[in-house]
Amino acid sequence: MRKEIYLTMGLALGLSTQVAQADEPVIEAVHFHKSGETWSISVTMSHSDTGWSDYADGWRVLAPDGSEIAVRVLYHPHVNEQPFTRSLHDVAIPEGIGHVLIQARSSTEGWAEHTAKVMLPN
Repeated sequence: MRKEIYLTMGLALGLSTQVAQADEPVIEAVHFHKSGETWSISVTMSHSDTGWSDYADGWRVLAPDGSEIAVRVLYHPHVNEQPFTRSLHDVAIPEGIGHVLIQARSSTEGWAEHTAKVMLPN
């Protein structure tokens, strides 16, 4: 069974955000695609990357209780590519979870204080 969901910050479809700190990466959109028992997740994010000294260097998927489900490491700056999208495949989200949290990270600030709450399709 194939299930997809695409959420953008401008839509009120279960994605909640708060005002980010000055240099936190911002989650702009999240796209989920389920194939079999696993998910492919694409996250579009923006950050004021300045080069190797300060760049968005990852995002992760958290269960509602805050436990880490999966991490996508970003290995280089995206100075001239803003916003940008990166994907993670074969993510196993435990049964019974109705939403996940997406949290971004930067090389200077670490994990962002704020997360994006994304509802999963039934």
